Amino acid sequence: MSGTVIPGTPIAVDFWSVRRAGGARLFFLSHMHSDHTVGLSSTWNRPLYCSPLTARLLHRRLQVPTCWIRPLEVGQSHILGEEVTVTLLDSNHCPGSVMFLFEGTFGTILYTGDFRYTSTMQGEPVLRGRHIDRLYLDNTHCHPQRPLPSRQHATHQAAHIIRTHPRHQVVIGVYSLGKEMLLVDLAVEFSTWVVVSPWRLEQMRLLELPDVFTTEEGAGWIRAVDVAEIRWDTLVSWNMLHPTIAILPTGRPVKVTHPNIHPIPYSDHSSFSELCEFVKWLKPCSVIPIVKGGMCQAYFQEYLSSAPPALPDLRVLKPVQESVQQQSKRNRQGPKCLLKRAVWHSTPRGVVYESPEKYPEKSEEFRGVEVPQQIYCESAFCLTEGCSCHMGKEKGKEELSGEQPGVARAASTVSQAPVSDEHFPTGFAEQYLLTPLNVLKQNSSQKFDKLVEDFFRSQLQLDIVLLS
Repeated sequence: MSGTVIPGTPIAVDFWSVRRAGGARLFFLSHMHSDHTVGLSSTWNRPLYCSPLTARLLHRRLQVPTCWIRPLEVGQSHILGEEVTVTLLDSNHCPGSVMFLFEGTFGTILYTGDFRYTSTMQGEPVLRGRHIDRLYLDNTHCHPQRPLPSRQHATHQAAHIIRTHPRHQVVIGVYSLGKEMLLVDLAVEFSTWVVVSPWRLEQMRLLELPDVFTTEEGAGWIRAVDVAEIRWDTLVSWNMLHPTIAILPTGRPVKVTHPNIHPIPYSDHSSFSELCEFVKWLKPCSVIPIVKGGMCQAYFQEYLSSAPPALPDLRVLKPVQESVQQQSKRNRQGPKCLLKRAVWHSTPRGVVYESPEKYPEKSEEFRGVEVPQQIYCESAFCLTEGCSCHMGKEKGKEELSGEQPGVARAASTVSQAPVSDEHFPTGFAEQYLLTPLNVLKQNSSQKFDKLVEDFFRSQLQLDIVLLS
């Protein structure tokens, strides 16, 4: 999976496993290629930021609910909460693909996603002269021994192959998204329609591409098919009907299984020389490869800035301390549920990290950390529907082990100062029993047993009165 949770920030890019996202609360999608959407489906239920075009594709192809999709205009800066400013830039990879420029207390981070560098990117005002602390770089073709021509030159190669086979039909293997301009350029060059499947035609119209595509068989002699169809057996069957050649645009080395298959070095990823030019111009403080396992940093050491980078804040977030006003408000609230049996000892729940949109009004000091705002009871038996005490002991263990998303691990031991009798309310025995257990258990066991005995005695007297 080509996704990253950026350390020291609340940001995750192309990363859709909430369980493993740690403290990430802002989720970004760079583009709609399948290796960047692993784990993303119609069940997604958090705000997701992307380009407007990707937003349309996302809802159409993966049925992600539109209420969670937050399209951001490309080329404009957007402030998310009070902690992150993000600017989307065209990454020149496929329709809707973008780079993300993040700014905050963590410094300035440029996340390229998949991109094809061009010198025109140096004209981006938001990048010109900008100090970049961390550059997350698309290192797909970060190999000095793998040169790549420009896409324009690769298009000319494809046109040359077609011209040398004037009596052949042409089949071009492409993925579900990407290389659309290669098809458009060849259609214009040879004045022919490009025949596609119905779903691909619908997508071409969604992308607002030139009107050179059709589903009518025989209307044109260039056809676009899925790249998986370019293989030996399909070429044999096609050539039994009509002389056919296949063009396979890819920047990766491929094994040719049929003499009529023609690979061309057409890639939507930056070449090694383009990566070097980009890093040399940008002069970041550090380069981090996006493709895992790639060790490309050594190639760019001479281009890095000597300025000290902003270090990520990797401190563990601390629990929110309850203010005097919050304590007063909590003390005035009535009990949330009544006890039906004796109280059992509960386990500390730990700190819960919430989405920034749920509590946007919280102060910056405690941003991203929240005490659980849910119905909570210390009892094993409760009448209130939805109370967390109904979840059972096993769920409590899961939350403490960190298996549930967004829940911090509780400390192995909890130390608290002794609590005086002032914490006990006066009145009926049931009011005593509603006092939190972490207060009750610090008092003598005799006093606790007496409270339980008083409670059941009062319940027995009430039953006698009702029966009489």
